[in-house]
Amino acid sequence: MNLRIPGPTPCPPEVLSALGTQMVDHRGPEFAAVLERVSSGLKRAFRTENDVLVMTCAGTGGLETAVVNTLSPGERVLSVSIGEFGKRFAAIAETYGAAVTRLEFEHGQAAAATRVDEALANDPSLTTVLLTHNETSTGVTNPLRELAGVVRRHGKLLLVDAVSSMGSMPCEVDAWGLDVVVSGSQKGWMVPPGLAFVSFSPRAWQAYERSQMPRFYLDAGKARESAAKGQTPWTPAVSLFYGMDVALEMLEREGWESVFLRHQRCADVARQGVRSLGLELFADPRFASNTVTTVRAPQGVSVSDLRKALRERHGIVLAGGQGPMTGKVFRIGHLGLVSEAEVQAVIAALAVELPRLGFVAPVGVSRSPA
Repeated sequence: MNLRIPGPTPCPPEVLSALGTQMVDHRGPEFAAVLERVSSGLKRAFRTENDVLVMTCAGTGGLETAVVNTLSPGERVLSVSIGEFGKRFAAIAETYGAAVTRLEFEHGQAAAATRVDEALANDPSLTTVLLTHNETSTGVTNPLRELAGVVRRHGKLLLVDAVSSMGSMPCEVDAWGLDVVVSGSQKGWMVPPGLAFVSFSPRAWQAYERSQMPRFYLDAGKARESAAKGQTPWTPAVSLFYGMDVALEMLEREGWESVFLRHQRCADVARQGVRSLGLELFADPRFASNTVTTVRAPQGVSVSDLRKALRERHGIVLAGGQGPMTGKVFRIGHLGLVSEAEVQAVIAALAVELPRLGFVAPVGVSRSPA
């Protein structure tokens, strides 16, 4: 099966083998050694000297960790949203009682730094900004470094959803001044779902001391105290730590710059291939994601029928649209364990199935992938 969705992503055989390792005492020295290796590797990947906590939960749990450890009920927050996951980040904050101002951008577009600057200037009571680095629902990567610069100039705390970017494209926590950054094991890290990685800057820990939101399982302070003893506060997903230990070793052996370049090349293959078939890319090309390519639904072709044909006839699994994008786009994931050949196989299968489903390429466009 060629699993080409934005997550969960395929796992290397070495990771799958590690998942079957026998259990150890999660309060003993064996697990402490694994936790130390994983935490140190994550700090290198995050490009940070900050604490990076490993929580047993999915990426959404990581976003909730960011919210409940830095905000208080009634605190005024700016949510900068370019898609469904930006909306989810805002919804988490609202659920816990934060007063969220939503700054939403058209699907397919990145956030404009000038509008974020204006929103912060117009409301000095805002204390925190929620921002998605890479929006997989639309296939857009925000210009995070530029946006973070705006947030810093206003002296606001910045919470970043980097679930689908960290580990697959550059995301410099310290150099860009990011306060809380969240990622998840099921994306570019090549590990099954179930671990969230959350970095906290010194400013974030100051916010933690002020925060009055309820928290127990996701208490970052408890996680930090336990990590200092080589433990987690609650029973961890031990097998996933084994897998993450191996995955980090593999990624560092490849080299982070090489990892980023591989994702760039796979994205280029996807975008060029889609255009060669006469299909239209959804995302603004200036901000197109290197981890997922979103394609407008071909005229006269059902996205569900296309996905079914690719799965049943070619063993290729693509993602559909989310929320208001359902039926309007399909998505090709290319992150984590992915090669150019696997993306080329998607383009070749599309070239076969689109005509079968009635798609007629525009005049002058070949039906063969470039």
